Amino acid sequence: MRPHPVRHDGDVGELRAGMLLVATPALLDPNFADTVVLLLDVDAGGALGVVVNRPSPVAVSEVLAGWGDVVAEPEVLFSGGPVGPEGALAVALLRDADDAPVGFRAVDGRLGLLDLDTPVELVEGTLAGLRIFAGYAGWGADQLEDEVEEGSWYVVPAEPADAFRLDPDGLWRDVMRRQPGELAWHATRPADPDLN
Repeated sequence: MRPHPVRHDGDVGELRAGMLLVATPALLDPNFADTVVLLLDVDAGGALGVVVNRPSPVAVSEVLAGWGDVVAEPEVLFSGGPVGPEGALAVALLRDADDAPVGFRAVDGRLGLLDLDTPVELVEGTLAGLRIFAGYAGWGADQLEDEVEEGSWYVVPAEPADAFRLDPDGLWRDVMRRQPGELAWHATRPADPDLN
């Protein structure tokens, strides 16, 4: 996996697993408008991530018995993206990087993917956070780089708790607010700049 350096508005972000894609106001696609995407895999063949700020009304316990008590609140499935919405991806944050349960595959530090075929009792006590996503976002070779270059995404560092927030609705603004320089100004932009 080779990281892809990307420039946008003078800020440099690196397209690599563990980074966030934050939708810019120019991104009007309803699948991604106002989203924050956690990148889980980036290589020459493309990229894969999950939208971390779109909870669904479906309780995890309704579709994955036993996992409802393990996931972070709110205990619902999240809409991870338009690709494969009938499948599920589990993103986990380890309590201790040296104590990974069976079925855990590291993505970036303590953050990784967890195989949902792993017995729940084997992961209890090892996770600081777990979220289950229905579907994911995927890009072919160079597609994401092109979208960043055209101004659809900001590429920014993630914090470990971003994917596991109790209130995902405020994530877009909070991520933008913590960015350096002029990028932070976007956190206070009105929904319709023409009304400003």
